Amino acid sequence: MGAFHHEQRYPVLTTKVDRKSETFRGNREAALKALEEIRGHVAKAHEGGGAKYNERHVARGKLLPRQRVELLLDRDSPFLEVGALAGTGMPGETPGTSVVGGVGRVSGVECLVVASEATVKGGAITPMSMVKTGRLSEIAEQNRLVGVSLIESAGADLPNQDKIFVPGGAGFRSLTQRSEQQVPTVCLVFGSSTAGGAYLPGMSDYVVMVKEQAQVYLAGPPLVKMATGEETDHEELGGAQMHSQVSGVSDYLAEDELDALRIGREIVAHLDWRKPSRPTLRPIEEPLHDPEDLLGIASADIRIPFDQREVIARIVDGSRFSEFKPLYGQTMLCGWAHVHGYPVGILANNGTIFSESANKAAQFIQLCNQNDIPLVYLQNTTGFMVGKKYEQEGIIKNGAKLINAVSNSTVPAITIMTGSSYGAGNYAMSGRAYKPRFLFTWPNHKIAVMGGKQLAGVLDIIQRDAAAKKGEAVDEQKLGVMKAMTEKGIDAQSTALFATARLWDDGIIDPRDTRTVIALCLSASYNAPVHGTTSWGVFRH
Repeated sequence: MGAFHHEQRYPVLTTKVDRKSETFRGNREAALKALEEIRGHVAKAHEGGGAKYNERHVARGKLLPRQRVELLLDRDSPFLEVGALAGTGMPGETPGTSVVGGVGRVSGVECLVVASEATVKGGAITPMSMVKTGRLSEIAEQNRLVGVSLIESAGADLPNQDKIFVPGGAGFRSLTQRSEQQVPTVCLVFGSSTAGGAYLPGMSDYVVMVKEQAQVYLAGPPLVKMATGEETDHEELGGAQMHSQVSGVSDYLAEDELDALRIGREIVAHLDWRKPSRPTLRPIEEPLHDPEDLLGIASADIRIPFDQREVIARIVDGSRFSEFKPLYGQTMLCGWAHVHGYPVGILANNGTIFSESANKAAQFIQLCNQNDIPLVYLQNTTGFMVGKKYEQEGIIKNGAKLINAVSNSTVPAITIMTGSSYGAGNYAMSGRAYKPRFLFTWPNHKIAVMGGKQLAGVLDIIQRDAAAKKGEAVDEQKLGVMKAMTEKGIDAQSTALFATARLWDDGIIDPRDTRTVIALCLSASYNAPVHGTTSWGVFRH
């Protein structure tokens, strides 16, 4: 009887995917090509400062930053990396910037792990690594994740101090606020940590320093001599032994790097960390439909729509989906499912957002909040419908209702960009500005106010109207060049790689990994209390 009831509550999604179709094969080939490009950039990011600086680092008897992370984490623990390609293609930045960060398990506890990429400018903080560190701090704060910092940092990248100094203080503020909220940070210091790098251990709850390697001071010996005339050496000024025996900045003196990692794991273990709330997990069922198909389902050309039901069928448990209002507002799919046993409410675009779609989604968000159910947004939309008819029907007030619901919802939200994200559709489907707990994209993702061709066309109309008002002839050649340049520029700024480099998302993922990524995000989210709200702003009717 119980099994029958379970079947009735969660109907199984069927599929219409034709793996032999030209569209499917073309999408798959494009996806594989895009993933190959992304892997190339990721490999570059994993090189850190490059062979020369990696060899120099290892020659000093040190572990590389990613080795430190791997040895800190539990054996076989997943590592949900965030901002892996931050800074890619940006002037003065290296792929991934000078920080490695993400969520992984340490002594059985989900932690936010941050490691200085010491082979890149000595781990100095660049403008983009500051933004990335800020995003990592936000993840720790939103999800109440214990922090483990693996530090070896030269402080601010001085040539860029004007871009870093003032906003950079927020990172230290975040550390102290998390401590006040009883979310500790464990700091392991592996090398020289100067100026801003010294405040990181200074404001952490637990500090471990590696003997004869860690050097922590606000100003190094040369600057001290210049400022005060005092002559001193690195060890007596800020060595690990001194800080462990004299200043008290260090709580533990590690014999070597492996010992520091052992101590860090021991500290996390004795926190006796427990999740404050946990849902009633369902038995985990693999999707009935093959996630491999996602490569052929997602459109390489975002102008070509695809059915998000096919996506949902490949990421939820048992391909089971209980759809809400299936006959109303059909360009917005809403319904309940489970991912790795966790309950979720899913909102997915199946086209442009109409008034009915917005109204349905707003109600669905309220229902999920009423029952403390996390939300998963699958974005693929050109935005809200425009035109006289739709304006008169109240698309603005109905769109505002949805954005109100998204803004004030308090259950965890996880956003996956599966296609286009244009205009206010980005806002309505919990884009970056709406602070979803996590936000990842597929390689085919495009994001902008509107498409390059549309934006160039709008500018064309404006230029022609302006010329007509002045009674001037249009310079067709000049206008044509402007349109071509505008379209090319907007298209270049709309790619998934452009967006992820600027941390408009938390990373580009292989579509086949979507189910796993969502599950890891859900698990991390439950480190904080999961409570919905019944308090909303004014809904205009």
